[in-house]
Amino acid sequence: MRKKIVAGNWKMNTTFDEGEALVKGIVSLKAGVAADVTLVVAPPFTHLNCLAEDLEKAGVGLSAQNCANHESGAYTGEVSAKMLASVGAKYCILGHSERREYYGETNATLAEKVALVLQNNLIPIFCVGEKLAEREANRHFEVVKSQLEVVLNLSADDFAKIVIAYEPVWAIGTGKTATSAQAQEIHAFIRKTLSEKFAAAAEQTSILYGGSCNPKNAAELFAQPDVDGGLIGGAALVAENFIAIAQSF
Repeated sequence: MRKKIVAGNWKMNTTFDEGEALVKGIVSLKAGVAADVTLVVAPPFTHLNCLAEDLEKAGVGLSAQNCANHESGAYTGEVSAKMLASVGAKYCILGHSERREYYGETNATLAEKVALVLQNNLIPIFCVGEKLAEREANRHFEVVKSQLEVVLNLSADDFAKIVIAYEPVWAIGTGKTATSAQAQEIHAFIRKTLSEKFAAAAEQTSILYGGSCNPKNAAELFAQPDVDGGLIGGAALVAENFIAIAQSF
C-alpha cells in the first residue's frame, strides 16, 4: 500500500507565535485523522527548531520548504540539508514552482539539492508541474517528464525514498483546481514515466496533488487511484481546514 500523505506548505507565512498556535491546533485535532494518513507540516525556517519536539510527540512530520545546493561554506543566507536534519526536520520540499520561477532553480540545481537531502536522511518532496501556457499548448506531459529527469537519475535505493508532488502552476493560489480527471490523468502519467525506470518502486511512490486543494474538493481528488494525498498551500494555514482535508480519504 502506498503511503497516504497530507503535507502543509506554509510558504512565507506566520510569525513564530502564529505558527506555534497553528501547530497546537493541528495537534489537538489530529485524533480525527485516520491512522494510515501521514501528516506533514512545512513551516518557515525560523520555526523548525522550536516546533520539532511537539510535532514529533504528536506523530506529525516536520518538513523544510527548501535547502541549499551546497553542503556548507560561504553562502550567506543559505540553510543546508545537514542543518535541517540537526533541528529535527524529516522532509524537505524541493523544486516548488515558486522556487523554479522566482529563483531560477534548474534541474541541475535540484539534482544537487536532492542528493544532499538524501545524504542527510531527509525525505525529498519533489515538485513538478506545468504553467498555464504549457497546459494550453498541450505540452504538460512533456514539461513534467523533463522535470522528472532529476529523480529518474537516482539509484533505485534513493528513488524509493522520494515523494512526488504534482502541482499545476496555473492552480496554485488562484482558486482554480485541476478536475479530478485531469489530476488522475497526469498522476497516472507520472507513475508510468517513473515505472519505465523503477518498475516496482514506482507503484509504491506516493504522488501528491498540489494546487488549490481544499476541504470541498479533497475527497474527489483523493479518490483517484493514482492520487495519494496533497501538498496543501493556503488551506494548511487554518488547522480545521488542514485536518478536514486529511479526513477526506
